[in-house]
Amino acid sequence: MLCKLRFAAVLGIGVLCLGVNIPRAAAQSQPRANAQNSSSSGNPQIQLEKAPSLVDPAGPTISLVSSEPVFLMASALNACGYDEGLDESAAVRKRVRDDMNAALARSEDARNARDRMCLYIAQHRMTGTEKDVAQYVSLALYLTPPPELETSVELTEMPPDSTQVVEVVPLLKAFASAVDLHGTWLTIHHVYDDEISKLHDPLSKMIFNTNLYLKMPAATYEGRRFIVVIEPMLSPKMVNARIYGTDYVVVLSPVNGQIRMNDVRHTYLHYMIEPLLLTRANAIDRMQPILKEIREAPLEFRYRSDTVLLAIECLIKAIEARTMDTGIPDYKIPAGVERSELPRYQRERQAVEQKQEAVRLATVHHDMTQGFVLTQYFYEQMIQFEKDPASLKDSIGEMVYSMDVDQQVHRARQIDFDKQADEDVLSRSKPRKLEGLDLAEARLATGDIGTASALARQALTVHADALQATADNARANFILARAAILTGHAEEAITRFQTTLATTREPRLLAWSHIYLGRMLDLECKRDQAIAEYKLALENRDGQQDTRLAAERGVKGPYAVKGHSCEEDDADNEPDSPPAKPGQAQHNVPAKPQ
Repeated sequence: MLCKLRFAAVLGIGVLCLGVNIPRAAAQSQPRANAQNSSSSGNPQIQLEKAPSLVDPAGPTISLVSSEPVFLMASALNACGYDEGLDESAAVRKRVRDDMNAALARSEDARNARDRMCLYIAQHRMTGTEKDVAQYVSLALYLTPPPELETSVELTEMPPDSTQVVEVVPLLKAFASAVDLHGTWLTIHHVYDDEISKLHDPLSKMIFNTNLYLKMPAATYEGRRFIVVIEPMLSPKMVNARIYGTDYVVVLSPVNGQIRMNDVRHTYLHYMIEPLLLTRANAIDRMQPILKEIREAPLEFRYRSDTVLLAIECLIKAIEARTMDTGIPDYKIPAGVERSELPRYQRERQAVEQKQEAVRLATVHHDMTQGFVLTQYFYEQMIQFEKDPASLKDSIGEMVYSMDVDQQVHRARQIDFDKQADEDVLSRSKPRKLEGLDLAEARLATGDIGTASALARQALTVHADALQATADNARANFILARAAILTGHAEEAITRFQTTLATTREPRLLAWSHIYLGRMLDLECKRDQAIAEYKLALENRDGQQDTRLAAERGVKGPYAVKGHSCEEDDADNEPDSPPAKPGQAQHNVPAKPQ
């Protein structure tokens, strides 16, 4: 049997590369980070995502649309158990689900296509939050309409979260064809048109009022788009607000002509304001001392580490506070009052205005305790802005350059920050507590083989629904196979890798199982069989660079461990010794590599 150290070497970079998929600080759910970093730093090595397929370069600056690829993706998620917000959704959602169920009941091929797609989705259910759905919505925005239903740009030009699930596209295409989702789309498209008609005036009013307050027309920015996509197959509780390069997209589910307009307006304010501050990044960088004062605030890391992002969000929150509905009606002095009575009415109006201002200031105070410590400064600046005929585009420079940073640092130092952050329509999901197989992956990555193995074995005993159980069992066997390598149990590792290959369709598990088996065969001096495994890994590649490089290295040359040489082993072998079975460890390899 190969020695423990040699099998540990087979693990190579795999443990860390295949960890827990914990969201990285600058990637995952929100493509906006790339756009901002590029704009503020001017770094030519940072590439903006290309525009989604629904963006028409010759189209209007602002649009309210539907999208068949988004419909197809959302319907597929519904077919695979996505029930979030079903009771509150528009009637068309249940109608489409009923149509899919009827098609599935008629066709075994359709059921098989659904099962293959749903297995993939189950295997990529990593967080248990809206982020799992958001990555598919992000991908759908980059798909061309059927029958092609292909990605509209290269993978390197798409947002990171969408590329994590891009392998679902052929499965989605097969499912959509099997249940004739295109036909369903043609049947119910008028419902989408009706919803767009209902939302047109409220959305136009919001845009008009926001532009009026900012004293800036939407046409201020050429070559940029703000697009609202309606999709009733998604939960009305969820708003997918995305920034792709210079294009801003909001995907949401309307119900009876109602949407979460405040969330849409928040994104629209980003669309209008971000360019104003991103072009003044150097001036805003002098606010760096403020970042030291908000280390204990419940802010996302991006706000605690980037003054430009912090300033953008604070200015937006200040504008929202100045223009919010306080719940207190405006006081109107009755027409035709006597001149002698006018002071009384003016006092009453002033009392109402003071109550309204108290509500606004309470909102500002809450934003400050959340860590957005420049909100009060911008709130005070916006009061002056309202009295000036100049637009925000013309006024923003003075706001930024005239800020007394020391004063704002002192103000931030006096704040007692909240312990928990509010949700933000444009923020990433909060860090999740690791448990189950996610925790097993994390423990294995830190070298805690015993805990990782125990958690993986426990997962094998859990009887969940059929699809989820299949996905979890494959992943558990993959973890146990790597643990077996680290503990020198070659036969168990081989068996579990082979079990993983037989039970999973997840490209990353397939590819790395073949890579590990190839490395083990290389150490057994079975080069031809090892090359075959590496080639299978390339066929099942998950689109990640580490997988491709590992498999290509395996094809180019044998995996080697210091102190071990297949030439030496061949010289030691007896001519009449029987060949080992495929995947079976030879016993004549050196016990301890140098």
